[in-house]
Amino acid sequence: MATSPMNPLSRRQALFAGAGAAFALCAAPAAFAAPGVNALTGELSPALLRRALAAFDRHQARLTRRDQIGVVDFSAPSRQPRFHLVDLANGGTTSLLVAHGRGSDPGHSGFLERFSNEVGSLATSSGAYLVSESYNGRHGASRRLIGLDPQNSNAEVRAIVMHGAWYVGPDMIRDHGKLGRSEGCFAFAEKDLKQVFDRLTAGRMIYADKL
Repeated sequence: MATSPMNPLSRRQALFAGAGAAFALCAAPAAFAAPGVNALTGELSPALLRRALAAFDRHQARLTRRDQIGVVDFSAPSRQPRFHLVDLANGGTTSLLVAHGRGSDPGHSGFLERFSNEVGSLATSSGAYLVSESYNGRHGASRRLIGLDPQNSNAEVRAIVMHGAWYVGPDMIRDHGKLGRSEGCFAFAEKDLKQVFDRLTAGRMIYADKL
């Protein structure tokens, strides 16, 4: 995957200039969406994108790859594609399923009820993450994450990572109406993991929040 030039912000600012154009996909997804985008249920909120881009600006000194980001909308239920891979060069987005932590949804309603940064909480944390190195662990191929904000500063200590999981996928939604829950990690369908890893390599950013 080609990386952006050292000064990608001018392209990004031109692409997303103004509140009305903060995320053109929501207004006209067919015109801008990259292949694989779910234009019906996977749209990214302009307000959440603005938060993500503010975090991108705030943490850009830590980012060595600035052409793509992941934006996670935890306002949406787990049955909806809410992990958005955003190409900052052309505005294209691809939306995928992702699980949240069981500590964030103790009743297993399918909705994230709370964030936590506490060790042992088994909850999802909000904020910006720096994508780090890959490794093979108990969940197979995984990628480490470094919390960049006070509300996710324990991500490394808590071993919050990206990995594939059997409890994420259309079959779980068909049978249960929601996904299973992680222990705070960003868990994806096994079939989507390669795409996520190809596009969010070390040095890129993920931003997670809810409106």
